[in-house]
Amino acid sequence: MPQNRSILALKDVYVSYGHVQALKGIAIEVQEGELVALLGANGAGKSTTLMTISGILRPRSGSITYEGHDLAKISPNEIVQLGVIQCPEGRHIFGGLSVLENLWMGAVCRRDRQAIQQDLELVFSLFPVLKQRIRQIAGTLSGGEQQMLAIGRALMARPRLLMLDEPSLGLAPLIVESIFNVIRQLHNQRMTILLVEQNARQALQVANRTYVLETGQVKLSGKADELRASPEVQRLYLGGASS
Repeated sequence: MPQNRSILALKDVYVSYGHVQALKGIAIEVQEGELVALLGANGAGKSTTLMTISGILRPRSGSITYEGHDLAKISPNEIVQLGVIQCPEGRHIFGGLSVLENLWMGAVCRRDRQAIQQDLELVFSLFPVLKQRIRQIAGTLSGGEQQMLAIGRALMARPRLLMLDEPSLGLAPLIVESIFNVIRQLHNQRMTILLVEQNARQALQVANRTYVLETGQVKLSGKADELRASPEVQRLYLGGASS
């Protein structure tokens, strides 16, 4: 079971794109060893939340605390060095580089070569197809393989908090199941994960706790099994979610 120790806390966070408010005072907490899911429709503020935690966006007000550090006051590079690693929506791999070169890019800030090699073997154990494609140019991989590579690259940074943004987006059902099996394995290994996902059914099956965002605000929150049983969640999200 996850330890009862909060490592990430967002309190009353507001974020704007120009005159448009994207986040309107959200409060989110992630405990060590937890898998927390953020659900919601397009435009609900899920990706904005992750980008704000990563330092790509800056909050207009509110606080973002990770392990005692005020993330709103440090650079994205410093946030990465703290172990907060985001795997972005749309993969954003380096299409002109090989699979191996992409994975090495994930470890670019590290100097522990022996541990880097160990992590490379971990990635290959989770995604054997990447080892088969190790010299292949990443831009020629299938969509599912590119998603595996994006997650693998994030793991090469040795995250203490792994943030996954829509890992199942645009993928075939069998590949989605494979991706979520890996997410389960990582969670079982005590990795702390913040998961943004439109596939509510899959997300609620792997998460400990869940926040449902709507137009930049937290509409519902609670244990994943409780939300799975909620008539409102079933009506709004599970009826249209793929199994």
